[in-house]
Order: sequence, then C-alpha cells, then structure tokens
Amino acid sequence: MLEIEHVFKTFNPGTITEKRALTDISLHLAPGDFVTVIGGNGAGKSTMLNAVAGTFPVDGGSIRIAGKDVTRLPEYRRAALLGRVFQDPMTGTAATMNLEENMALALRRGQRRTLRWGIGASERARYREALSTLELGLEDRMSSKVGLLSGGQRQALTLLMATLKKPELLLLDEHTAALDPKTAEKVLNLTQKLITEQGLTALMVTHNMRDALALGNRTIMMHEGRIILDLDAETKKKMTVEDLLARFGRISGKTLDNDRMLLA
Repeated sequence: MLEIEHVFKTFNPGTITEKRALTDISLHLAPGDFVTVIGGNGAGKSTMLNAVAGTFPVDGGSIRIAGKDVTRLPEYRRAALLGRVFQDPMTGTAATMNLEENMALALRRGQRRTLRWGIGASERARYREALSTLELGLEDRMSSKVGLLSGGQRQALTLLMATLKKPELLLLDEHTAALDPKTAEKVLNLTQKLITEQGLTALMVTHNMRDALALGNRTIMMHEGRIILDLDAETKKKMTVEDLLARFGRISGKTLDNDRMLLA
C-alpha cells in the first residue's frame, strides 16, 4: 500500500543551516497495516510523513501509494489517495464554514469541482449518521461553525473527515499531542475504532512510547533521519517502554533525552 524506497531529504543545502532530515529511508506498509512511528525531536518522523504527503519534493528515492508512483506528484495531486490529521486541531478544517460544509469538502477531496447544487438531503443524512458515531452530539450542530468547537471535538471531526472517503493511506502526525490527556485518550480510541472498522492502512507519528507500543501492528523508531528499529506485532506485545529505551540505546549508542517521550 505504501512503498518508500531509499528516500533522501536535505533542507537548505549548501548553507550554514543545512539539515539532513532523511537518510536512505525505506519502508513498506501492506494493506491494513497500522504502523506507529516513535523518535526524539529532529528524528525525521514528521518529515517522512510530509514526504509521503508531497509537502515538499524529495532529493532522491521513490514513493508509491497503492501501486502508484507519486514521487514527483504535487501535494494536491496526492489528495485523492490520502487522509491526514495534523497535530494542531485548528489545521485540517475551515473554521468559518459549518460542519456539513467541511464534511462536503472532505467527501469531494481529489475530485473536480463543479457548479452543481451543493449538499442534498441524502448527503446531509449521511453526514448526520457519520457524526453520530462520534457520540459528541455534533450531529445536532451541523449548521454550527467549526471554529466554535473545542479542540477535542475539532480533532474528532478532522479524523472523521479524513476517513469519510476511505483513503488508501491515513497519515496521523501527532494528532493528540495538543489535547489534554482525557481528550487525547478519546481521540485515540476513535482512531483505533475507525482504522479497525474500515480496515485502513495508517501511519501514526507519536511521542508517547506507551501509545506506540499499544496501538497498531508495527512500531518503527527513527533517529537522525534513519529508521533504526522495526518491531512486529508479536515483539511489541512483549516490550515495555523500558525495553524500548534500552533497545534504542544499544542501537544508537545514545541516551534518549526527550522529556515528552520519557514522561508520557
């Protein structure tokens, strides 16, 4: 479903701020894989997701999604293949538009826009049914502006929008990091539910080691722009956070000093 082959990315090459962000990254996801991505600050986690999304061109290597070579495609051309949820709840929705208008945009992702009548009765009923699954009462607020929602409500809506039109690949970039612990847990439970029920293929970046080990069927760890560890489902089940830290130290020769990861 996702094939990343020998991808390289350097920002600001040839300047004093040159930064090698990705070094020979290769990663394959089979259909239905739910892979969590862990690593310290600057490890390359979000850069890898952005490379897949087409936020910037890569310097070398190739990226294929559902068998299609997207390496040179701009971000908007990949939209039909991807669903994405960002760290900031304010990103991914249009604050001045109401809920049903936002969902209509999500349903039409990657399609040619026309001057046809907007949202019909059957489409509105579909949105109401989908919103009811969130159990947040949003199905009764479809005419409300999204900007009036709380961070947790907005992130739940964004997640629903990202999966409304089943994507070939779902990208989750620390999508609970800006939420309080109780709300983050609810959004993670919703994430697990949607991925399982729809059989989605997903790549989720997180700073929380416990979440990384508890969710999905694989966990990869990144360090200095490389994938240094790839754990399958059976290995994950047997590991603790302490085991993961020890494995990181043996492979990298360094101590992980990221407070967000160690205190999570």
